[in-house]
Amino acid sequence: MQPPRGRPRSFDVEAAVERAMDVFWSRGYHATALPDLLRATKLSRGSLYAAFGDKHSLFLRALDRYIADALTRMDVELDPRRAAVDGLRAYLAGYVERTRGANGRRGCLLVATAMELAGQDAEVNRRAAGFFRAMEARMADALSRAEAAGKLADGVEPASAARILVCFVEGLRVVAKTASTQITSQATADALLDRFIR
Repeated sequence: MQPPRGRPRSFDVEAAVERAMDVFWSRGYHATALPDLLRATKLSRGSLYAAFGDKHSLFLRALDRYIADALTRMDVELDPRRAAVDGLRAYLAGYVERTRGANGRRGCLLVATAMELAGQDAEVNRRAAGFFRAMEARMADALSRAEAAGKLADGVEPASAARILVCFVEGLRVVAKTASTQITSQATADALLDRFIR
């Protein structure tokens, strides 16, 4: 039997990814330097490269983590065991809540990344496009359930309404980086959803 090669990792890989994600989220991809990542993850250069490859690979791993967390949260908020309209209201209220305070001013990592890199980085483009498609699909499913329950307004098509809602929530994250208040954001979200339901 061959003994295992190298020393086993003595750090929590997922915790390191989360700390790196926070740095990328706060600074952006290009403005994040290797020393920033080493400081945040508390890893040596050798350990970081051995675990993740390079800065770009670590960034993609952090982006995957952000996407997985966002979609999991969406699945909880739009849980099909609850009434579809209640789920949609919970989802929008959750987005409004995430626009508050210091975290709200950071905005959405996916939107910031798309603005910075999507036109130049095929892997980032693929992830961002996939994330927005997954959001639309979940929203369209909830709207279809609302339609089946007789709660959708006449003439509202679930797929089109889902696309509008995705554009709205991501736009909300951008607008909320400025002076938007939670009350204004919630009122706007309610007004939009009220156009789609009866």
